[in-house]
Amino acid sequence: MKPEKTVVIDYKTGNLNSVCKSLQAAGADLIVTTEPEGLRNASRIVLPGVGHFASTERLLSSGIGDALRRRVADGIPFLGICVGLQWLFAGSTEAPDTPGLGIFPEICERFPSGIKSPHVGWNSLEVAGHSRLLDGLPASSYVYFTHSYRAGRVNATTAVTNYGGEFSSVIEKDNWMAVQFHPEKSGAVGLKILENFMRVSTC
Repeated sequence: MKPEKTVVIDYKTGNLNSVCKSLQAAGADLIVTTEPEGLRNASRIVLPGVGHFASTERLLSSGIGDALRRRVADGIPFLGICVGLQWLFAGSTEAPDTPGLGIFPEICERFPSGIKSPHVGWNSLEVAGHSRLLDGLPASSYVYFTHSYRAGRVNATTAVTNYGGEFSSVIEKDNWMAVQFHPEKSGAVGLKILENFMRVSTC
């Protein structure tokens, strides 16, 4: 049996190193890649993300989006972080000309006017459905956010957070999983979420 490898997609975001360190603390054996071919032998795939939605355009133009679809269709678990969650949607008003991956047809939008943005700091997760990522965590656990755009609630939402209204903070559809917050900055709760992801079985 081949050893399991967690592949982290590097598209030049600022939180790559901290995500890698947290994944290693959760037991991951890591490979970092910038190329679609790097996903070929992955047992799990992680997309860290900070910054502007338009930065995800290179993921589609490089072919990583197509490679990622094929691997998740094969049963490989995927975890998107922050912008990595938003990328699973059709797009974002932050960059109207940049398409998302389109796993969900909705569009991510900025927080309403009158709400301080970005949303920075600790906020709670309210479980909205069965969640493999949140297994074993107390109700209303706190995690660390920093973002100006958010996705509304969808059928795959397994946890919501309230800030200027309710938004999806965790989504899970088959082996597509994503979190709007930063588990690498969320202490013991974030580490538990990454450990849970490492236990998600491949199909």
